[in-house]
Amino acid sequence: MKIFAYCLREFDEKEFYDTICAEYGAEYSYTTAYPSPENVELARGYDAISITPCDMGEHMLDLFYTVGVRYVATRSIGFDHIDLAHAGKLGMGVSHVSYAPETVADYAIMMMLMCCRNICHILDRSAIQDYTLKGKMGKDLCDCTVGVIGTGQIGKTVVKHLSSFGCRILSYDLYPNPELAGLTEYVSLQDLYAQSDIITLHTPATADNHHMLNADAFRQMKNGVIIINTARGALIDTEALIDAVESGKIGHAALDVLEHEDGLYYANRMGDPIVNRSMAILRSFPNVILTPHTAFYTRKVVYDMALKTIKGIHDMMTGIENPLVLVR
Repeated sequence: MKIFAYCLREFDEKEFYDTICAEYGAEYSYTTAYPSPENVELARGYDAISITPCDMGEHMLDLFYTVGVRYVATRSIGFDHIDLAHAGKLGMGVSHVSYAPETVADYAIMMMLMCCRNICHILDRSAIQDYTLKGKMGKDLCDCTVGVIGTGQIGKTVVKHLSSFGCRILSYDLYPNPELAGLTEYVSLQDLYAQSDIITLHTPATADNHHMLNADAFRQMKNGVIIINTARGALIDTEALIDAVESGKIGHAALDVLEHEDGLYYANRMGDPIVNRSMAILRSFPNVILTPHTAFYTRKVVYDMALKTIKGIHDMMTGIENPLVLVR
């Protein structure tokens, strides 16, 4: 089993790849760069590639197939960056990973608390030794109605953990989760928009929910609503979000993911002019928090992602059943 890893982080992932590949008898090599047409040749002679979210559409899959790659393993829960249908046509196996939902769920709740208590504004003013109270008053999470969109593993955990705060919880999902009976009320998306003080997204990105939160959705929400996104940037129409912040419709937004973040997040761009005007505008707002896709980032999760990536490749190659295999 020969694996070539793209975007491998030497400061954390490499330690785990060294150990886990040795346990599986796998040979691996890597680059810290994202896969591109210019570096596809690095994977020649390897059975599989390990990637993070990046462009893995039809053209890139064709290029990797040409150099002999037959398996693609993404070190992420999300797999919307991979053209699964085309991989299937080529006969390329595809797998993804899973990890404990508490990591992202608690990060989302942390962001809710930060927004409710104006923490960024408090810290900014404390940094210049302004310790006055004016303009720093927050609100209690227990007095809020929180709308949770998507109650899969992470959304379900958000609901369970939020229930300890005493807030009212509304949920929307195409498939209501029976485990959450008594903890949340399932409502229509329109009712969730209209009644929620805080809305948090926990659904995968699909063609059907692209820009789910758009100008029309924002118009249906309460004035001063708080928006939390630790899921996928494509769920929010960024330009509409900017308009809603500027108009005051959105009181706070906390975004761990952003449209067009590929090639930006996880890279050191210090001193570079960054070609993402929407990001620049959002960063200028004192009531918007941007974090660079780090909600997942704990030592346990990084280890699990490495382990399940390598095991996914092993199981695809050996025919072992694995629920994380998307295409065989």
